[in-house]
Amino acid sequence: MSHALYFLDISSVVDSRSSLKRITFDLGADMADFVEQIATLATRSKVAERQALTEEATKTAVVLPFIQALGFDVFNLEEVMPEFIADVGLKKGEKVDFVVKIDGKIAMLIEAKPIGSRLGDTQFSQLFRYFHVTEARLAILTNGKEAWFFSDTDEPNKMDKKPFFKFDFQNYDNLQLQELARFQKGSFAIESIIEAASNLKYTRAAATYLKGQLDSPDDDFVRMVGRQIHDGSITKAVAEQLKPAIQAALDEIIRDRIQDKLSITFRGEPSSAKAEPTQEVEASELETTDEEREGFMIVRAIAARVAPIERVTMRDAKSYCAILMDDNNRRPVCRLYFNSPTTKNIGLFGPDKVETKFRIDKPSDLYKHSSMIEETIKIYLEAS
Repeated sequence: MSHALYFLDISSVVDSRSSLKRITFDLGADMADFVEQIATLATRSKVAERQALTEEATKTAVVLPFIQALGFDVFNLEEVMPEFIADVGLKKGEKVDFVVKIDGKIAMLIEAKPIGSRLGDTQFSQLFRYFHVTEARLAILTNGKEAWFFSDTDEPNKMDKKPFFKFDFQNYDNLQLQELARFQKGSFAIESIIEAASNLKYTRAAATYLKGQLDSPDDDFVRMVGRQIHDGSITKAVAEQLKPAIQAALDEIIRDRIQDKLSITFRGEPSSAKAEPTQEVEASELETTDEEREGFMIVRAIAARVAPIERVTMRDAKSYCAILMDDNNRRPVCRLYFNSPTTKNIGLFGPDKVETKFRIDKPSDLYKHSSMIEETIKIYLEAS
């Protein structure tokens, strides 16, 4: 039996994870089984979000199956101990929801919250206290929709205030799945996990800084780049002059990388670009122009921020080129009216699916409408 899985990863261009490419993983039976279990868990999480009203329901529907997916026997108290009590100072009788053990030693602490709660608003003081008095170096906070992983990368024996890794059960990519696989019982190696946690922490901090510079370069960043491109002192006046040029250059680099990567993908997936026409016209009568292809790739690049890009497809028609979600006419993302030699328009759709046209000069102007395109896609994702 073959265990090859296929993933298309564009996350690098939006959150610095990896380069865009089609990756084939030849997985062993264990990893293939893990992938299937997490996929099943994603379905459980979606059902629980609609039906689980309490913390106990969330534990039963998602948290226990999650622990089991990691390879631990939830019915064996020597591996998984619920309602673990560890008195801390004057605090007596407090409990952490689950303790997970390996070879009799506490490996992980797990605290569960109702699936309707937001982890960012959650008080998880028990985890902090128990982390300090147990031998665990890993703690997980979960609401059945997300799992946040904590360690002690900042200060030994003191749980970090911020998670080093977050896993969304309902929306994850292949790299996040591989990261989650580190926590399986069969491959659990705490030193390796802590090393990875430290690396992830710095990567996240660097990504946050660079994203901030993309939005609005600060004075120090402008001066740093300015010294490489300007002869002479970087005075305040010079920095103000350079700032818009540096910001435009950053935008251009991102756009170029997206265009290059998507061009490779597009050439490898001709069937997506030449799907069935949306109007009653013979396919042979249609000609998809280079500008329409460019527009399609730009919309895919925008979509990559919120959805898997393979779900965004194109169908050419006689009077416009339709870009759809899930190749479904009832899920229009936008329409490209590029056939006129003198004018170009884009048709965008609101929540009511009413089309509004906007005049644009060139395909790259689609980036100016990123917010509306993303919102339309989010509506379809929520309805899925």
